[in-house]
Amino acid sequence: MNYKKLMFLLGMAVFLCSAVIAQDFKYVGAAKCKMCHNKATKGEQYNKWAASPHAKAMSVLSAEEAKDPKCLKCHSTAASVDPSLIATITVKEGVSCESCHGPGSAYKSSAVMKNAELRASKGLIMPDEKVCKKCHNEESPHYKEFNFAEYAAKIAHSDPTKK
Repeated sequence: MNYKKLMFLLGMAVFLCSAVIAQDFKYVGAAKCKMCHNKATKGEQYNKWAASPHAKAMSVLSAEEAKDPKCLKCHSTAASVDPSLIATITVKEGVSCESCHGPGSAYKSSAVMKNAELRASKGLIMPDEKVCKKCHNEESPHYKEFNFAEYAAKIAHSDPTKK
């Protein structure tokens, strides 16, 4: 009898752990990032994004292009992800923080962001060239030569408290 209870409890523990591990992170949108990432002391990352071509990516599309999935996959974070992963992000937002940094539902809290290992485990991505080239590639009809170092410098938005 005790063996059966033990096996049941172990089975339940494995099931619960796998459910937690398999959790899909949700896309929350730049407004959630703005709460912490728009302070002057933190480098005003939100304002830098808002003034960037990424934030304006939807506005450069024609009305027809704005409905074309081939265009939307790179011009809108919300339009390029599984709809079941959308929490509060919108298509109009364009290329949001989460296109580069991953869905923020689990890492957006201050407590998580203070711990590099924890925020990475909660889905925060530090983008590299591969992340950028998901969109900045020859598939685009408006493709221009992509120099990762040059373009990364143009959109740099570091946190001065992390130097």
